Formats: sequence, C-alpha cells, structure tokens
Amino acid sequence: MLEKILETAKFIKGELPTLPKIAIILGTGLGELVHEISDKKEIPYETIPNFPVSTVEGHSGKLIYGKLGGKEVLAMQGRFHYYEGYDMREVTFPIRVFQALSIQYLFVSNAAGGMNGSFDIGDIMLIDDHINTFPEHPLRGKNYKELGTRFPDMSNAYDKDLRLMAMEIAKNNNIKLQHGVYVGTQGPTFETPAEYNWFRIIGGDAVGMSTVPEVIVANHAGIKVMAFSIITDIGIIGKIVEVTHEDVQEAAKIAQPKMAFIMQEVIKRLNL
Repeated sequence: MLEKILETAKFIKGELPTLPKIAIILGTGLGELVHEISDKKEIPYETIPNFPVSTVEGHSGKLIYGKLGGKEVLAMQGRFHYYEGYDMREVTFPIRVFQALSIQYLFVSNAAGGMNGSFDIGDIMLIDDHINTFPEHPLRGKNYKELGTRFPDMSNAYDKDLRLMAMEIAKNNNIKLQHGVYVGTQGPTFETPAEYNWFRIIGGDAVGMSTVPEVIVANHAGIKVMAFSIITDIGIIGKIVEVTHEDVQEAAKIAQPKMAFIMQEVIKRLNL
C-alpha cells in the first residue's frame, strides 16, 4: 500500500509545476466548479498509476491542477464510491496520495437527501459532523505509523475554524447556508421512507453515499477538512417523492455557484 501511494504521488509530482496545499473533491453534479479554476492542467484518472476510475454518471474522472481563489489547488472531478465495488482502501486512496503530496486542506462536496424540516431542495448545508453507517471502516486493518495514529480523534473532523469562516462569508453575501450532520451510507439505493425517518431520529440532517470515508482518512492524515452537501431531494415524511440520479444532478447544478463562491472565498483567506 505504501509503495503504491508513493508511486502515485511521484507520478503526480512529475506532472505538476508546483505542489498545492489545497485539494478539492467534487461530487455528483458539482464538477462544473472546475470552470472557475484558471491555468488548468488536466490528468485523466486512467493515466495515473494505481488510481481507480470513476464509473458514475456526473463524475468525469480527471485530476485538475490550477488556481482557485488565487491559490494553487488540486481538484478531483469525480470521486470513488463503496457502492461501485471498490473497497475502502481504494475509495480513500486519493486522500493517501494527497497526504504524500503534503496537502494541508481538503474541501469536499456532495449531493445529499435532506431530512431536516427546515431544508429545501437546492439548499447548501455546511457539514458540522457525520454519522458513519458504512459496513467497512476505511482505517480497518494494519495501521501504518507513517500515515497516522492507530486511534485518531474525530472531535473536530470538520474543522471549526474553516466552518466559522464559511458561515461569515455566507452571511456577508446574503447566501442561505444551512448546517447539520451528514449520514454516510453505502448505497446505491436511495433511502426508503423508514430509513429517512431512522436517520433523522439518530441525529442526521442529510444523507448520502460518500464523503465520510474520505473525511475519516483525511483526519487520520492530519489534513483539515471543510465539506458541503447540496440538498438535492427531500426525505421528510409526507414530502418524499420519487427521485432519480438525473434529478440529483440537476438540483446540484443549480445550487453549485453559491457553494463555489463560498469555497473560493474561504480559499482566498487561507494563510499558506
């Protein structure tokens, strides 16, 4: 595993003019943010040694280097999911490569179903915390001290300072920003009404099929995280309607510009 991580990091280093300190993972329908990145260099996943390849519609499958908010970034246009058949080491492999590249900040986005009664389709939720329901933990197995401690603390999984910055930016620019707890599930089915209800009872505000494994590994790696969910469907008893992947993509595209603005402004403020 360590050899693969270092081999992949070495390849990427050879492709980049400089090494960014910021990485971004763009989820379903959110890949359009790359149009905001200037001075781009694109590296297709299939050309990167040991890198998985995204199989989901709406995930382009490119690693993109460039400038966003005046700073160099490395963006994943397309991520990997447990439901695609990858194991957790494969799902989170890019985070390990980011660690080997000395990434300090990770920005994550996803599309999610909202369970909070105050949420509407198209809302942006700043993730405060998460509940992990995946059947496999990304840190299960032998722990390598080079990668992190055996029992990492998760009390600040979503960095408080970054969240406060995002909230201030949203307030100053009259952007409606919800916040709450994200429930990570294995998918690929959307939730039943009973599952939505259960996730709400245990403390969830939104639910999706990604993000949690990547955030766990990023924290293990000492990388600070900020994450957003775009609410693309509603899982509230009495308001649940049939949802398709295409519906999710369309809702995400509409909300994306506001999320992109907040993300860029936070990046501008980072002292690197």
